Amino acid sequence: MSWFKMIRLGMLHVAVAISLVPITGVLNRIMIHELGLMASIVAALIILPHLFSPMQVFIGQFSDRHPFWGYRRTPYIALGLLLCIGGAALTPFAAFAMDASFWPGLALALLVFGIWGVGFNTAVVSYLSLASDMSPSHLRSRTIAVMWFMMITAVIGTAISTGRALEPYSPERLIEVFAICAGVALTVGALGLIGLEPRNAIPLSHEERYSAAESVRTVVRDPLARRFFVYLMLMLSAILGQDVLLEPYGAQAFGMDVRSTTQLTAVWGGATLLALLLHGVVFSRWLSNKRGAMIGGSIAAVGLTLIALSGILHVEPLFVPAIALLGFGTGIATATNLALMLDMTTPQQVGLFIGAWGVADAAARGLGNLLAGVIRDLAALVVGPTGAYATVFLIEALILCTALVMLRAIDVSAFRSQRRELGQLVAAMGDA
Repeated sequence: MSWFKMIRLGMLHVAVAISLVPITGVLNRIMIHELGLMASIVAALIILPHLFSPMQVFIGQFSDRHPFWGYRRTPYIALGLLLCIGGAALTPFAAFAMDASFWPGLALALLVFGIWGVGFNTAVVSYLSLASDMSPSHLRSRTIAVMWFMMITAVIGTAISTGRALEPYSPERLIEVFAICAGVALTVGALGLIGLEPRNAIPLSHEERYSAAESVRTVVRDPLARRFFVYLMLMLSAILGQDVLLEPYGAQAFGMDVRSTTQLTAVWGGATLLALLLHGVVFSRWLSNKRGAMIGGSIAAVGLTLIALSGILHVEPLFVPAIALLGFGTGIATATNLALMLDMTTPQQVGLFIGAWGVADAAARGLGNLLAGVIRDLAALVVGPTGAYATVFLIEALILCTALVMLRAIDVSAFRSQRRELGQLVAAMGDA
């Protein structure tokens, strides 16, 4: 696995990210603030990729057994990219259709956002499978790191570019920018995909795939793993639940224009990337994974609290630094919790446990965004629009603090010791 191939795999990740940013960084604000649609409905549409995530197991198993023209992954990646990028390009039409006539527009939105969600999951599971097929086990973490770094960089670059392109904002300009993003994503994806997978190649590794139900059942039976599963869901839902509301909050509380709110994604992504780099180079040398997760979560909780206070107190200079603080805490928490996830596995059941942590991630992202939208709509009836957004961020900070209290009681060494003792008992029974 050469660096060139790693970069080409990363280009597939970048293509999907380019299609995602305009939806979660621009269209969410347009639908909630400019068009006046309910935040809960917007959140429900945006979380469709997470609701469809269980289909990844089926798609992965199908591609394992049904290659086309000698290629195991390429046709599925190509189909996924076409659906994902094509669906994303059509989402502004669905948004404006909902504004013109709600129920027919909602039907169109469910179709378009659904196509985007199906394509997203098809592409992701297929190119991650290809990365696994092509990477020796000792290089797999490096491959994923390269893909992740390229994806975060693409998120930042796309947010900056779309923000500048949307000044001044108009519906026609929004549609044009989405079309340009789709064209760039298709080009990047094609350059990364064509000729990447050798024809009739034998995978370097093959790991059994498990359904979401099987993975969760395995975790539920183990008290320590079950506690970590709940912690992971609470932590991720709190940190990532702000995705759908941050840009409309900036518009509501401070009157920020479309370009300015789009840049918020770049601020968050830049701080996240900086934290990931600093953790990998510096912090990881003297911070344990658990302590790092505590520190990252605490920083993110402070960031969420300051975001809420900036709107309540009408202190705009506090808003962007608070977002940067949230991003920095998210970066540290992401790195350390990924390491904790790997610690909370066993060699004999790595597929099952990683599957369960993946379920926790998808469920938390979807549930966090949906609850954020619902709470915002309900709170707006009582405390007004700005207060409603602030309420959501304060609740997320409280959930994050609750997750950190749970983390203090999680003993990774006890989990691994218990698993070793269980393995020794099974071996002894086999010898008998």
